[in-house]
This record gives sequence, structure tokens and C-alpha cells, in this order.
Amino acid sequence: MLIVKTPFRMSFVGGGTDVANYYEKYGGAVLSTTFDKYCYHTIRYYPPFFKHIGRATYSQIEEFDSPDEIKHPIIREVLRKFGVSNIHVMYDADLPARSGLGTSSAFSVGLLNGIHSLRGEFIDKMSLAKEAIYLERVLCKEAGGVQDQLACSFGGLNKISFSADGFDVTPVIMPVARKQLLSDSLMLFFTGFVRFSSKIMAEQISNTSKKLEQLHQMVKLVDEGLEILTRGTELNEFGRLLDYTWKLKRSLAGGISNDTLDEIYSTAQKAGAIGGKVLGAGGGGFILFFVEPEKQPNILQALKNLRHVPFEFETGGTKVIYYKDETESGGKIQWQ
Repeated sequence: MLIVKTPFRMSFVGGGTDVANYYEKYGGAVLSTTFDKYCYHTIRYYPPFFKHIGRATYSQIEEFDSPDEIKHPIIREVLRKFGVSNIHVMYDADLPARSGLGTSSAFSVGLLNGIHSLRGEFIDKMSLAKEAIYLERVLCKEAGGVQDQLACSFGGLNKISFSADGFDVTPVIMPVARKQLLSDSLMLFFTGFVRFSSKIMAEQISNTSKKLEQLHQMVKLVDEGLEILTRGTELNEFGRLLDYTWKLKRSLAGGISNDTLDEIYSTAQKAGAIGGKVLGAGGGGFILFFVEPEKQPNILQALKNLRHVPFEFETGGTKVIYYKDETESGGKIQWQ
């Protein structure tokens, strides 16, 4: 039995340039961080005293005798890959799914990390991320990019680059006090509604050839953001960069923003937010604002109908936080 803890991520700049039909031709990049909100996978041997030989517990409960019977696509494909049925996979999370925080990729990364660990296999963070990308994009046939799997696997504040030759994860080196000020200047709110990002991403991907100018500019903004964070520039400039990149991103597909999100954004700016963006593919979920600390009470009052989620950055990425060998008590998972 083991428990895996995997962080969620927030992407600041460059989102949308991590889809294969763009970065394989032009090269893409994002600036993103993971933070201290997590999903948890508990994976253990399923005792032979029940009607079925396996169970998956998430927002639903599925009992099965073969991985082929599982409705959850990620769990189904992972258990198919490793040829295991007598297992209980349990999932829990600090924040809701389909909300722009890379939750589905955190699910994939955490589950794969747990299965490899149960098998006594070490897998490095890059290999784990690539395996999660293959799982989601090829086996599950879900539209989307590749930044989330890398962010959730590695953890931390990073510049992540993508090209036809592969991926590169470069930590952003900042003085501790400046990094804390960045964290203290960011406010995260839940809009109250979620969405299926794959639908928005499918439209965005289909628009790639029409939006090359915007995408090229978004890649350049990653280095501008990196310059602001690491070269001593006034940190408020990062808030202005978020505002600019949000205006670019919302032009990539029709579902990225809507009247409700636009109203929330406008209200926050009138109350003192320098900039911000809807996280993930857009359309709902969480919205992030850059606000000087002294003005944050105004934002809390203006957005009092939304749920504010305080957070801190994290640096660990996915990790096993508990392990117990069940073989001594007769628990043994059968692998193919």
C-alpha cells in the first residue's frame, strides 16, 4: 500500500504553445509553478473477499473484474498497461477537477508514479512526465498540451520549453524574499463553475495556423516574464504582463472567456488588480490576479461572492509520502 501526493500547477505565460502541432514546428515555452494544493492516490492490494476483484474510487465507485470494464479512461489505460486487476485505486484532492489547474495531468502523473513505485521501479521525473503525456494524448486520445504533466512531475517554478527534439525544464532562480513577494502578490479565486478543457483545446488546436502571430508572441513573453522575475525589475510589471498575455490568450479560441469571466476580471481590475488570467484552457475554473498586498482587502470585498484560495509555492513535484509492504499479511498484487 502506498500514498502518492502530486501538486497542481498554475501557468503564467505561454499557455497554448505547448501543443504538438505548434511546438514541433516553431518551439514553445511556458512559465509556470506548482503550489501547495494536491491530489492524492492511495493504491493497495484489493482483498479477495468481495464480489469483484478490483475497485476504483474517485467521484464515482467502480468495481471490476478486468481493466477493460473501467469507465475512467486514465485508470483503465494504466491498469491495462500494467496488466493488473486485483487493486484498489483511491483518489482525493484539495481542489475540484476540470478547473484549470492541471488536475487531469496531476491524476495521470500521480497514478503512474504510484504504480511504478508499487512495482519497485524507479522512474525519473522526465520519463514519468513523458509517460503521462503518452497516456493522455495517445492512449486516452484527449486533446491538449504537454506542460501540465511536466509541471506536476517536476514541481517548482520553472521555464518549460518544448520542441520537436524534446522538452527542457529549467528552474527559475530568484532571491527568497522576491519569490515570496511574488507569491504574496497573487490571489487565486474559484469562479464556481468547471468545464471540460479538451473541448476548448480542440478548438484552439484547430485554430493554430490562424493564430501563429499570437502564439509566436506568447513564446517571446515567456522570456520577458523570466526577465522581470530574475533581473530586479519592479515586480508589478509581472502583473501587467499577465494582463497582456491574458488578452492574447483569450483570442485563441471562442470558449476561453465568456461574459461572466470578463465581468469578474473587470471587477477585480477596478478594485486594484494589476493583471491576471483564467488558468488552464479557460472557460471557467480558477482565475488568478496579481494584486499589491495592500490592495488585497479591496479585491476580497469586490469578489466576496467567489471563493478565495490562499496558497504558497511548492517545489517537490509528485512524491510517495507513505509506503507499507502488504505481502507479510498476504496482500500481493498480481502483475502481468
